[in-house]
Amino acid sequence: MTHAFPQTPDYIGHNEPVRIECDIFDLIVEGEIPKEINGVWYRSIPDPQYPPKEGTDIFISGDGMVSGFFFEDGHVDYKCRYVMTERLRNDRAARRSLYGRYRNPFTDDPSVQDKDRGVANTTPVFHGGKLLALKEDSLGWELDPATLETIGQYNFDGKLKSQTMTAHTRLDPETGELFWFGYEAGGLATTDVAYWKADKDGKLVNEQWFQVPYCAMMHDFQVTKEHAIFPVFPTVCDMDTLKQGGSHWAWDASKKTHVGIMPRDGDVSEMRWFEGPPAFSYHMMNAFTEGNLVHMDLCVADINVFPFVQEAAGIKVNPSQLNGRLARWTFDLDGDSNTWTETVLGPDGEMPRIAHKDFMKDYEIGYYAQFLIENGRPIVSGPVFAGFNTVTRINVKTGETQSFSLPEVTFQEPVHISSSQDGHEGYIAVVGELFEKDRCEVYLFNAAEIAKGPIATIKMPLRLRDAVHGNWVEGATLEQ
Repeated sequence: MTHAFPQTPDYIGHNEPVRIECDIFDLIVEGEIPKEINGVWYRSIPDPQYPPKEGTDIFISGDGMVSGFFFEDGHVDYKCRYVMTERLRNDRAARRSLYGRYRNPFTDDPSVQDKDRGVANTTPVFHGGKLLALKEDSLGWELDPATLETIGQYNFDGKLKSQTMTAHTRLDPETGELFWFGYEAGGLATTDVAYWKADKDGKLVNEQWFQVPYCAMMHDFQVTKEHAIFPVFPTVCDMDTLKQGGSHWAWDASKKTHVGIMPRDGDVSEMRWFEGPPAFSYHMMNAFTEGNLVHMDLCVADINVFPFVQEAAGIKVNPSQLNGRLARWTFDLDGDSNTWTETVLGPDGEMPRIAHKDFMKDYEIGYYAQFLIENGRPIVSGPVFAGFNTVTRINVKTGETQSFSLPEVTFQEPVHISSSQDGHEGYIAVVGELFEKDRCEVYLFNAAEIAKGPIATIKMPLRLRDAVHGNWVEGATLEQ
């Protein structure tokens, strides 16, 4: 029999595993969904099938579950399926978890030594007619975009040499090219990074490798029309620590932050490195090139916010001491300085999004989630144990913001949905977790008027575990 999950923050409250695969036809909607919204909002959810082998583990180590909200003609259907990775198949055969600590194969059961341990739980990406479930420590898994059933592991028909694929790809909406990278590309704890792109049809165009100053958690990167940007933050991996059964990641304030910038379609030998003080960013909002200047907008703090990363370093930092902010880092490629300048664009927040049409270009409007104490108490949800209670629209040029919040509701990552109407900013959709009712709702806003509240509320009859990331795919794109 399967035993109960541990009563730790990663497994209680809204973090309690759900483990439900389902199809729900025609969800109840309050309000009206504009008929022009047709497509699928794919989301990736870490949802462990079995209690952790080592007694406890972290939220982002859960088995990958991909869900989809299917919008058509004012109606919404819902599907949710596990990604049937090799790891999940092995666990199901044993009816228990065989894999140990997060990204530490030295803690695995001997029966799965040297077996693939990826969980594909971070981001669903649709490109070139394929839906891929991605997590940065392994290769992606291909799913059927209509049924969400697993097709198999994906490596560009054997052409890709990297062992890892980032969960944060970057799409050029004008050319259709998709840019990728993989860190620890040559194996566990290596300083190898692979950089490649796929053409609009999803075919691998090239793959280049380079070295970073140390093995670091490189969760996200950015691409402009002219440049590729690779941030290296001091959350580090040590092989000896792994062999002793320790954490894959630990904060190391003795190391500098490094940022490598190269021509987007050039050679890695053209990489120029910049250095700055210790900092950490999980997610970037956008980047663009302006003459000799490269601008990168990111949600950044002075220290990694994840509790397990701090714990591995023997520290515990109060959130008020993190100095979180939405900032713009500007790099002068013609200057003599080897560092960057920072401009604060807005207050602390996470899960930033922009309209697809604004990718890689100078832009004005962004959206993100925040936790504001004036909008409600912290509720256990997500990997840092305090769910977001506010959805915010920000004008990055003026700093002007407008926000929406509800009592006793935490929000997951928002997604932007484009509109075909001239001058219409599009829509924002976000999942809200209703703390006292143990279920969720989806709120749909006019993007330009978030503060006015949702134009439609989609009722879910069950709780959804906190998703990591999601992407909207237009119905016309899926049909093609």
